[in-house]
Amino acid sequence: MITLKSAREIEGMRKSGAVLAGVHLGLRDLIKPGLSTWEIEKFSRQYIESHGATASEIGFDGYKYATCVSVNDEVAHGIPRRGLDLKNGDIVKVDMCVNLDGYESDSCWTYAVGEISPENQRLMEVTKKALYLGIDQAVIGNRIGDIGHAIQQYTEVENNYGDVRELIGHGIQPTIHEDPSVPHYGEAGKGLRLREGMTITIEPMITRGTWHLTTRVVPHDNWEYYATEDGSMAAQYEHTLAITKDGPKILTSQDPEFDAKYL
Repeated sequence: MITLKSAREIEGMRKSGAVLAGVHLGLRDLIKPGLSTWEIEKFSRQYIESHGATASEIGFDGYKYATCVSVNDEVAHGIPRRGLDLKNGDIVKVDMCVNLDGYESDSCWTYAVGEISPENQRLMEVTKKALYLGIDQAVIGNRIGDIGHAIQQYTEVENNYGDVRELIGHGIQPTIHEDPSVPHYGEAGKGLRLREGMTITIEPMITRGTWHLTTRVVPHDNWEYYATEDGSMAAQYEHTLAITKDGPKILTSQDPEFDAKYL
């Protein structure tokens, strides 16, 4: 079932999203070579809880952590791991969900660790732009396929990258995973029509190689996560947004100047 949110509910999600964005802003200064991915978890959880919010991923489908931390060819659902230290040249994806006063938000960001290669820098730039191309399609009257088509056209057709199929965006609120599904590939003009009051995530996962995934298991946790099948690097960016009569509104913005048209 898809619920249409009121202005009051969207404002509640925006406040939740501001807490989440604050975590990502803090991680910009924290992430550097030598940092354990467990330190990302500790910082994020402390920040969320110190702002009166909770980490929604804890307990969701048995998950134990506030963050998902995925490094290099790891695409998604990697756990923060003691002893997994970031190295110069790595790229790391940090994904999390926040609940503040019953309102949910969800956002992932990719971070460069020290000095990264031009190829990985380009991957990050293309993936971030793909997110915003998808957001531009999230207007009343468009269809879900318009979002996916814009992302796939830019990433696969124009840049010859892999556009992951198995993991997609989704509706959000009152829980972190709601209808509708929001693929990052597809055919323009197809799929569910977007309506005012819908709240969704757009979260393209883009690779330098194949879009096919493989699974790995963290032994001590027996936790399964996703990596690229061919070992190629992957990046992801994600925002939570609302469909409004004034266009798509980003609820997890980290940069009011960059995102001015979406606020």
